[in-house]
Amino acid sequence: MRKKEQKQFDRLENNNGSSLAGRFMKQLKRNYILYLLILPTFVWYILFCYFPMGGVYIAFTRYKGIGSIFNAKFVGLKWFRDFFDSVYSDTTIRNTIRISLYSLATFPLPIIMALLVNEIRHEKFKKCAQTVMYAPHFVSLVVMVSIITLLMDSKGMVNTTIENFGGEAINFIGSSKVFPHMFVWSGVWQSLGWDCIIYIAALSGVDPGLHEAATVDGCSRFKRILHINLPSIAPTIVITLIMRVGKLMTVSTEKTLLLRNTMNMATSETIGTFVYNRGLIAGDFGYAAAVGLFLNVINLILLVIVNEVSKRVSETSLF
Repeated sequence: MRKKEQKQFDRLENNNGSSLAGRFMKQLKRNYILYLLILPTFVWYILFCYFPMGGVYIAFTRYKGIGSIFNAKFVGLKWFRDFFDSVYSDTTIRNTIRISLYSLATFPLPIIMALLVNEIRHEKFKKCAQTVMYAPHFVSLVVMVSIITLLMDSKGMVNTTIENFGGEAINFIGSSKVFPHMFVWSGVWQSLGWDCIIYIAALSGVDPGLHEAATVDGCSRFKRILHINLPSIAPTIVITLIMRVGKLMTVSTEKTLLLRNTMNMATSETIGTFVYNRGLIAGDFGYAAAVGLFLNVINLILLVIVNEVSKRVSETSLF
């Protein structure tokens, strides 16, 4: 009897599989134009995101950039042990976590900005405000850092203003204490408007009837924002938060290299800059790949944990 039941189960499973394959083929024939449109993106991710993952093997070898990585001497976990035993590990990890958590603390700002922009009723002013907010996103990182340097220099506009009011000039560019604030808030200035686009789009889908009913019931604008707008975009907020935590340990290496100097090295030396110096400058590819792999594994673990917590608490998750 058990064999018969197993055969029936296998037959049903095969039928379901064939029906699923059949349905997929019908969808493919019906929407082949859409699949063709998404094909270049799919191929791009395969070639430039998944195919290079084979290079992770470098992290376990003594590779010097000559010949095939698979011919390099295998050293196992040597580079990981060397990094954690070095005097640089504590500083780089601490600085990376400090800047990452500081940046994460600014996560609510695009949400607040989107809620404020959504309440603007004058269409021309609203479009003008959005254009002004989006503009910094398109400024080159090098240009943006140059602007910061000119403003914060010892003879820049900020220090000139301080001196005009009777104060003393502050060495913003060379201060280790100022570097995290300068790094994070310049990033907020550049990305705030762009980051709030997704929330403005989510707010556009809120049913106007809910606001009309709340207005009839005597709810103020603040209460309508709190009890209608925020709950409506809550799934979007959760998804973006999960994705933000998934790259928590990733600090912009390019921006750090542009902003740092010999005077602020105490707080500007992050894992990204360490990997750059050890890999590209010193040519120690295996060591640099090991440190980079450690960073990505931490990001992956954080992503899975936050996603699982979100799934249990709010039933919203990436996977």
